Amino acid sequence: MQVRSRSEIASLVEAYALLGLTGPADAEALGAAFRRAAKAARPDAPGGDAARFRRVIAAFRLIQAQGAPRPALAAPPRRPAPKPVVVIDPMRAVNGGMVDVRLDHRSLRLTVPAGLRTGEHIRLKRGGADGSDIYLPVLIRASDGLICMGDDLYMTCPASPRVLRDGGRIDIDTHAGIQSVWVARGLTDPIRLRLKNLGLPARGSRPQGHLFVTLVEAEDVPSAAEDLLARFTRVWTPERMAA
Repeated sequence: MQVRSRSEIASLVEAYALLGLTGPADAEALGAAFRRAAKAARPDAPGGDAARFRRVIAAFRLIQAQGAPRPALAAPPRRPAPKPVVVIDPMRAVNGGMVDVRLDHRSLRLTVPAGLRTGEHIRLKRGGADGSDIYLPVLIRASDGLICMGDDLYMTCPASPRVLRDGGRIDIDTHAGIQSVWVARGLTDPIRLRLKNLGLPARGSRPQGHLFVTLVEAEDVPSAAEDLLARFTRVWTPERMAA
């Protein structure tokens, strides 16, 4: 028959009872209960008992070994709803205009000034729930082959292999209309042309931007003579020539 040591604690229930606790407690309450029980059981104190003192220590160690009760998980703090982003296309960034934005279950129509850049903000007066001003960030998203980066616009334009190789005049259909540009001979690929002052308009401290056009090879691009003939045919109809 196995005899249990007088200092051995059979269960947590017994350990809690020895310390005067009814169940799990936090570290501070456990320490206070242990000090009270140990003080009462000290062998050198009136009514103290060495065996009981050892059992109090064993009970305290057993409870410590089980770990302190975990506090209930608090609900994560509610993050404020992100501000809507005012998304516009490059042409609206160039010319300005109206844009619809959804804010706190409200549909708003905002006026976008010409020359806004990505990362800038539009102030909405008294747009907050408390009547304060809010600032909505702007994002210029590529559209119709036109990309905006900083102050400048970027696009591609098809060009015949002959123009890319030997140079010549090329007509580029831009947002500002047809632009005739001369391509020098012997340029290395990729050929990128700068059309001055055709980017975003100047605004505040931001300068006037430019339009950068990258030429890409295309076999079916008409030559300058063919393009001129096509224009002549569209304008000078038989009726007009007979007049």
